[in-house]
Amino acid sequence: MIKAAILTISDKGSRGEREDKSGQVIREKLGEIQAEVVAYEVIPDERVLIAQRLKGLTEVANLLLTTGGTGVSPRDVTPEATRDVIEKELPGFAEAMRAESFKITPRALGSRAISGIHRESLIINLPGSPKAVAECLDVVLMAIPHVLELLKGNVEDCARK
Repeated sequence: MIKAAILTISDKGSRGEREDKSGQVIREKLGEIQAEVVAYEVIPDERVLIAQRLKGLTEVANLLLTTGGTGVSPRDVTPEATRDVIEKELPGFAEAMRAESFKITPRALGSRAISGIHRESLIINLPGSPKAVAECLDVVLMAIPHVLELLKGNVEDCARK
């Protein structure tokens, strides 16, 4: 069973000045892999807080999806906070998302999103735009269940059948 947490990182969203449409897109897309959303939060762009919440959420979820804070503005610190938490980086997720996004817009080159593992949880940074979130999840969504099975130790034959 996939237990997912959605963590929206947005100063304006955390103050109630912006509706979290990206978090809604994530919730909808997770239905495609029958993931249960067990936690959802909107927090400000604060590195220490983001890292604390990521660590805490790994206690209740095996999939953590962040949205926002992956660009180059001074307040964008989601990748740094994620690096503070993960034990192993999984660059393939971010590389695939950037490659596909670049086909749509050259702005994808400004994404600093990363992905990795903390204990038995997969953490994936997504962009802040609802459109970009949907596009990126379309790229990686079907790989998530396999990675989560491997994290649980279910390492049978990974060769494609």
